[in-house]
Amino acid sequence: MESRHLFTFLTVVETGSFTKAALKMDYAQSSVTAQIQTLEAEVGKPLFDRIGRGIKLTDAGERLLPFAQEIQKMHLLASDALHSGSEIGGTLTIGAPESLAAFRLPPIIREYKKWFPHVKIVLRPGMCWELLSSARSGELDVAFLLQPETSDKDMNIETLICEEMALIAQPDHPLAASPQLLDAEALRSETILFTESGCSYRTLFEQHLNRRGVFPDPTLEFWSLEAIKQCVAAELGVAFLPWITVRKECEDGRLARLPWDDSDQRVATQVAYHAKKWRSAALEEFLRIVREHAARWQTAEQQAEDKRVIGNEVAKR
Repeated sequence: MESRHLFTFLTVVETGSFTKAALKMDYAQSSVTAQIQTLEAEVGKPLFDRIGRGIKLTDAGERLLPFAQEIQKMHLLASDALHSGSEIGGTLTIGAPESLAAFRLPPIIREYKKWFPHVKIVLRPGMCWELLSSARSGELDVAFLLQPETSDKDMNIETLICEEMALIAQPDHPLAASPQLLDAEALRSETILFTESGCSYRTLFEQHLNRRGVFPDPTLEFWSLEAIKQCVAAELGVAFLPWITVRKECEDGRLARLPWDDSDQRVATQVAYHAKKWRSAALEEFLRIVREHAARWQTAEQQAEDKRVIGNEVAKR
């Protein structure tokens, strides 16, 4: 018994006429008649008595009516639940490298949970290449990446912001007092504390040094940004990390940002999701909030850059 036949039955009852029902539903009258006949064949009894030009429910029609009304009610409730923003639910599986999971995602997830508390968030850490592969296979609904800007034929990849990088040291480190930009040679004798092998910005930094004849010891690897920062503060070496991950410590004076040109070692924060995978309302709303936050990041970055330029001009005077 098809629901559309039941809804046609209800419209005929409401309007009191096959002709009026056809007009209301924008059907041909023959279509309304055919649907009612199909319904009558299924129940094995006539649903209407045709009396002259009018119609009247038979006993079978009277008994069917409350069930048809209940089915219509349930259909409307289901439709409302699926389309009402306040009732969006389900699960979102998100992948992100540690630096973004700790420093970019929390405000996004906090706002998202405020508006959509019924959505369960599952956050999975990983390397960027692993996350992209998982998003491509459908294991992740969305992946955040921190790497040079890239494209993929199977994926929608949006760049949210280009991230500044920072070479950091303990505040009393001799290089912190350099009045000019450091070059690779200045790091030849330094202990460099690296992130794990395969990290995109570590690779860019190493390539930059290698092209200039500097080959740091690659055995000092850390899987935790916090561990790296603590070791730098303890004067165990210098490190190259995204500025967002060390901004607070540098501003508080616990770490120092060394004068270093990072222009060819920057990475982009990107969001990636499968181009052909169905996007639920939960995912669409999440992407909307991500884009809004990205616009704020870009505005803040531009304001900071304008402030630096003004400061430099004042200093020159």
